Amino acid sequence: MAEADATQEWARYWQYAELPHLDLLRARYVRHTFPRHSHEGFVFGTITRGVEDVGLPGGTVHAGPGTVVMINPEVPHTARAGVPEGWVYATLYPSAQVVNDIAADLTSLRGTVGFTETGVRDPLAARLIVQVHRAAEEGNALAADSVLRVLVARLLDHHGGVLTARVSHSAGARDAARARAVLEERMERPPTLEALAAELGTSPFALLRAFKKEYGMPPHTWLTDARVRRARRMLDAGTAPAAAAAVVGFTDQPHLNRHFTRIVGVPPGAYQRERARTYKTGGDTRP
Repeated sequence: MAEADATQEWARYWQYAELPHLDLLRARYVRHTFPRHSHEGFVFGTITRGVEDVGLPGGTVHAGPGTVVMINPEVPHTARAGVPEGWVYATLYPSAQVVNDIAADLTSLRGTVGFTETGVRDPLAARLIVQVHRAAEEGNALAADSVLRVLVARLLDHHGGVLTARVSHSAGARDAARARAVLEERMERPPTLEALAAELGTSPFALLRAFKKEYGMPPHTWLTDARVRRARRMLDAGTAPAAAAAVVGFTDQPHLNRHFTRIVGVPPGAYQRERARTYKTGGDTRP
């Protein structure tokens, strides 16, 4: 089968005004690859055509139609096409608070909940994800909220549990946490790895190894992800992309555009336009 043209890619990343703690993405990707990154909330995705390869700490999930991918907050992962024609999918990004509230309301789970599996064959849950999208696009808030709750309750009942916080008291873990705090504080002008290690009283290699162990990615990759997260919050607040790029430490707007598109899946301008709209009615916005 001939490889599909990358111009056939399309994506819509948006937020339904009636469900403010839920982001939605529908897309078709062929050549696009998501670099290692993580999310503050949960990820629930299902593929409707093609295959997506999701790289997770435990291995790669080959997700095809009927598969549901569940990723817990702050779990680093990558994604790329698993077949030449790429993949089409619908993804929900509920906040951790939304999932925990639904767990408290509809399940016996208490505490910080999460998922013990990442890729499962569950055609019913897959259909529910698509139904949330359809209801939101049609402006049906009652249906979108109701189906989302049924979906999350089902996934928690079948694949969920209470997460145990991993606490490490090692010197390496402390150095990694301190390094992260420095990078967050000096995002616009971060130190070099050597300067950061010297400031923390450790070696560059030891810091690199400790940081990767603690956060699943090296400091420079984590910093790019953190910059995109902060830029997203600024775009949500109405800041222009060029201004956001300067504040978070990207050299210029094209630099922001490149990294933002790779991690989020859409350019910052398209992201901001969708977020600024009020969704009372919806519709398919694919090219």
